[in-house]
Amino acid sequence: MPDDVKAASTAKERATAALADVPRVPGVAKPDPILVVDKVVRQFGGLRAVDVEHIEIQRGAITALIGPNGAGKTTFFNLLTGFDRPDGGDWTFNGQPLAGVPAHKVAQRGMVRTFQLTKVLSRLTVLDNMRLGATGQRGESFWRALIPDIWKRQEYEITERADELLTRFKLERKRRDFAGSLSGGQRKLLEMARALMVQPEMLMLDEPMAGVNPALTQSLLGHVKALREDGMTVLFVEHDMDMVRDISDWVIVMGQGAVIAEGTPDEVMADPRVIDACLGAHHDGAAGPAQPTEPAETAGPAEDASQGDGE
Repeated sequence: MPDDVKAASTAKERATAALADVPRVPGVAKPDPILVVDKVVRQFGGLRAVDVEHIEIQRGAITALIGPNGAGKTTFFNLLTGFDRPDGGDWTFNGQPLAGVPAHKVAQRGMVRTFQLTKVLSRLTVLDNMRLGATGQRGESFWRALIPDIWKRQEYEITERADELLTRFKLERKRRDFAGSLSGGQRKLLEMARALMVQPEMLMLDEPMAGVNPALTQSLLGHVKALREDGMTVLFVEHDMDMVRDISDWVIVMGQGAVIAEGTPDEVMADPRVIDACLGAHHDGAAGPAQPTEPAETAGPAEDASQGDGE
C-alpha cells in the first residue's frame, strides 16, 4: 500500500489517495478491488440491456453508478446479486466466483443490496424485520426450534444488535410499530439498517433517495458516509447528481448497457460524453434528480422535518 494511502486519517482520505493515480478510462483496474466483473451480458430479445466488458470496484470506497434511464444499472445490480441470470460473463467478490450463486448465498458471502422500491415486510414489526435480516439463525431449523436452549441466547444477541442499529438510524421508537406504518423515508432507513444485520463487506444501494422526503435526505447521506468510515464498500445507483458529487469517491457511468466513463465526480460531470449521454440539456452545473423508469414508492405518511431521522 502506498505511503500516502497509509498516512490518510479518514476512510474518505484513504479512498481518495488510493484512487488518485488510477487512469480515468472505462474498465480501469483498481489498486484493491473487492468486486471484479468481466464480459457480463444480459439480453432481452433484441435489446442488449447490459454489455459490461470490465468493471472493478475499489475496496473501502463509495462508488456511484450513474447513467440515463434505461442504461441497465438496476439490471446490472440484479445480475451481480443473483436476482437475475446473465447470458454470459463472470464476476468475483473477494476473489470468489459469484456467477450462478443464488441471491441468499450472495448475501451470506457479504454482498448485500437494497431496492429502489423498499421490500419491508409490512405486517411485521420494525424489530422483527430487523431480526429476519440476521443470517445463520439456529432457530430456523424445525427440529432445533423445538429446543429453546439451542437458539435462545443467539436470538437475544440478534435482538441486541438490531436495537443498536435501530438506535443508530433513529428508529428505536418505532421498534414495536408495524413496518407498514412507516413513511417512505423511514422504510429506506429500515431497509438499510436491516441490510447491516448481515454484517456485509459491501452494500449495494439502488436509488436510496427515490421517494424520500427532503427532511430525511441529509440523514440518509450521513448514514452512507458512515458506512465507509466503518470500513464498508458501497456501490450505489443514483440520479441525483448533487448526492453523487457529495458522497462519491469514484463514479462509473453506464450508457446503453455499457460503461462509457469512469473518474472522480467532478471529472465525470465535466466530461462532454457524460453530459450528452446522462445529463443532457437539463445539466446546469448540478443536475437535479431524473425520474426513474419505475414509479418511486409512495412516501407514505408525511415526514415532519422537526421529528428527525426516525420520526
